[in-house]
Amino acid sequence: MSSEDHTPSNLVSTFATDVFNADARQRYLSSQVFADLEETIHNGKPITSDMAAAIAHGMKMWAMDKGATHFTHWFQPLTGATAEKHDSFLTPDFKGGILAQFSGKELIQGEPDASSFPSGGLRATFEARGYTAWDPTSPAFVVNPDTDRAVLCIPCVFMGYHGEALDEKTPLLRSQAALTKQLERVARLFEVKGDGRPYATLGPEQEYFLIDSRFYIQRPDIVMCGRSLFGNRPARHQQMEDHYFGRIKPRILAFMADVDRRLWRLGVPAKTRHNEVSPAQFELAPVFEEQNLSVDHNMLIMHTLQDTAAEHGFACLLHEKPFAGVNGSGKHNNWSIVGNDGKNWFAPGQTPHDNAKFLFMLAGVIKAVDTYAPLIRASVATAGNDHRLGANEAPPAIMSVYLGEQLDAIIEQIDTGNSLRTMGNNATCNDDLIEIGVECLPKIPRDVSDRNRTSPFAFTGNKFEFRAVGSSQSCAGPNTILNLVMAAALDEMVTEMERRLADTPPQKDDTGHSREFHDALKAVLRDEIRQHKRVVFSGDGYSAEWQEEAARRGLPNLRTMPEALAALISPETVKLFSHYGVLSEREVYSRHEVYTHAYSTTVAMEGGCALDLARTFILPAALKFETMLAETVDAAKKMGRDAGPRMKAYNQVADLVERLYGAMDTLETSLQDRPNEIVANMAVLRAIIDKLEMLAPDHDWPFPCYGELFFSSTHIK
Repeated sequence: MSSEDHTPSNLVSTFATDVFNADARQRYLSSQVFADLEETIHNGKPITSDMAAAIAHGMKMWAMDKGATHFTHWFQPLTGATAEKHDSFLTPDFKGGILAQFSGKELIQGEPDASSFPSGGLRATFEARGYTAWDPTSPAFVVNPDTDRAVLCIPCVFMGYHGEALDEKTPLLRSQAALTKQLERVARLFEVKGDGRPYATLGPEQEYFLIDSRFYIQRPDIVMCGRSLFGNRPARHQQMEDHYFGRIKPRILAFMADVDRRLWRLGVPAKTRHNEVSPAQFELAPVFEEQNLSVDHNMLIMHTLQDTAAEHGFACLLHEKPFAGVNGSGKHNNWSIVGNDGKNWFAPGQTPHDNAKFLFMLAGVIKAVDTYAPLIRASVATAGNDHRLGANEAPPAIMSVYLGEQLDAIIEQIDTGNSLRTMGNNATCNDDLIEIGVECLPKIPRDVSDRNRTSPFAFTGNKFEFRAVGSSQSCAGPNTILNLVMAAALDEMVTEMERRLADTPPQKDDTGHSREFHDALKAVLRDEIRQHKRVVFSGDGYSAEWQEEAARRGLPNLRTMPEALAALISPETVKLFSHYGVLSEREVYSRHEVYTHAYSTTVAMEGGCALDLARTFILPAALKFETMLAETVDAAKKMGRDAGPRMKAYNQVADLVERLYGAMDTLETSLQDRPNEIVANMAVLRAIIDKLEMLAPDHDWPFPCYGELFFSSTHIK
């Protein structure tokens, strides 16, 4: 990266310079091919073979000008990460020389080995062929430009020989199509003017930890599992509340600045950076983008954080709960919808008609979250997230919707039909009932709610913040589900409106709609809110009282990943996926198998790691400490001193050592034939080891402690 890139004046000129964006496409493609490709990107125009060849040539020339010697189809298999296979542009010319070639076929389609990726039984070794297919809606980019490691990356979907989805992106794109179809019906219903394509937007905030590399490599549990399997909070951790939004230390700021520069060149609109709640915890947040592109950009954010951290002497931890007893990390999934008019449909408008559409969309969200709460919970079910959800810094596993005081009041009025006298500082209609879509509906300001950080699904003014997504997750899965359940909810609501209006006379009033339209809308909103308002909750989601209240309301509380994943293969869910063309029955069951296997494998790996470390590191240190205490007791007796206090310390440690032996044996047995008990047995083992850590001499303990891990990132040069 050149020195010019570091100057603020070049921020605008260097943004997205490593992306084959519209500017690059216009420079490297003919005017006709450029126009055709833009039509493909924005309106889905099919790509001809001649068009593909011309695009491939222009893309190759652009990439080679940036130093790229290889290209790769960049895709997202069901591993939770990205995958790539590099091929060079070089082709022998059969004259002893070489040519730099990149064909339209190579651009559009690749053929990696599908059998070596998780498929849940969709692919077998003897039918291993899988295909990557170019996704033109997410622009190609070059990583490591102007170096001998420069590679052209082409975002792709990944599917089996018979078209089965083997990745995260394919169902996301399908769910977007399903949602767009229903949004177009809403636009027709409300007669929204505009020729654009309605779509979902996303702005995922990414939380992460940074620890010094020198301590990281001394923690085999963190290296292998991404989280600490043992360890106690230090005397000082996050209780002073001084790290959150605190001054960013120079070493951290240098890392963040480097991350921003790299992301900006890749076209990622990284906007916000700050200290998070726990020591050594931080956050990066981008600006909203079209959903599919934002998902790809979030994967780039995670890669860039980890790669840049290594160059700055850090290890970047993306696990949801790398350290017990302090904040875990999430990925706050800010989700919204842009209509065919180019406006955010979750932003209350300035007219009664706009507000009516807003309330229709709001009712759709309430209906979707209540109806499909188990499926939404399943979308964030990972082994890592099990340690975070409900752990006093993350929303509980209970799915609920936070709207804020004013919207709560409006929802209540729609439900009961009672007069609403006040809504915060905004006047109502002089105590008259709100007429949905008529002039009496009050204007709803842009910021109609505070941020309820305890809610898993909170309205925050012009978007919904799905806070339950795990920090290491791909956003594709949760957003696929949000799109799907919203499409289903809107489908039912629009269909009901159409049924009610089937025999409506064409007369319209001053708002452009008939009185029958207003009556139908009012009835539909009332029915949906009455049926689903149980999911609306504005209180403290962390409290024990909410757990009890949610149970009284009949809301599901799926605390663990295995419980949550059961919702994925319920008959209703399978039918839902199939009906909207997002996943076939085989694809749904295959994903359930993949996710279940990932959970059991992760738990078994962590259990095996905990057992190995307990035997080879912890036990020797504990025995050494026990021996030292025994010798101290004997020495005191020989000297005629009171050995009681020393004996008390010895007995305490000796008891823990005996319990340690028993806990290791129990864990080993569960690893062999009782996998469902591994997590509980690991917790027992950890409790014993953590007590030993608090008693043993620091210099004899085999691992760096939490205090060193938390504060080394800011204090070690």
